[in-house]
Amino acid sequence: MKNFLIIAVLLTTLFSCGKSEKKMTYSQLTRDSIPALIMQVQKTSKLYTADFKVHKIITHDDELKLKGTILQQDFDIPLPLGSRKVAIPMDATVKAYIDFSGFSEKNVKREGDKIEILLPDPQVELTSTRINHEDVKKHVPLLRSNFSDKELADYSMQGRKAIINDIPKMGIIQMAQESATRMLVPMLQQMGYEESNITITFRKDFSVSDVLSIIKDNIEGK
Repeated sequence: MKNFLIIAVLLTTLFSCGKSEKKMTYSQLTRDSIPALIMQVQKTSKLYTADFKVHKIITHDDELKLKGTILQQDFDIPLPLGSRKVAIPMDATVKAYIDFSGFSEKNVKREGDKIEILLPDPQVELTSTRINHEDVKKHVPLLRSNFSDKELADYSMQGRKAIINDIPKMGIIQMAQESATRMLVPMLQQMGYEESNITITFRKDFSVSDVLSIIKDNIEGK
């Protein structure tokens, strides 16, 4: 009778241990989880990683000059008519995202029980700009003509380009990777991967010129 009870206790213990074991084996991870991971990530489509509100004041200062050449000598003389000045406040919205719609097995590297996710290249968009015309400040001397609409539009375009040139300094790439990491790591952990075995990276380190090359001005020409 005692032997029977001992065997019953051992069977119950073994059954309980087997039932509480949740971690998948390596063969299960490689066979089952990767296609599921790819499908799940593709559903994310665009993962917006950053949304910047930028305020910039565009300034321009000019004066009339008399330029020419006398006896093969160049001259450049300011005329006593005063200089024109303008300050144009501009608000812009910059958004960054990662497009996962084309995510595939090419973006996944496995070595033993370690996994590395190669993120698609980030995308950056200048989605809107706005000028508060009531806050535009101008100084135009009496003997000078006022700024034309074309001149103000040209200055606004210069301001938009200046904002685009400042985007690489905003930490866009780092934010994109951090945001993707926050989404992907928990997903991989649920599939059985240890956090210490998960690496999230871009295919390369993006330089300033690389970032500038991926920026889209979605309001250009408007």
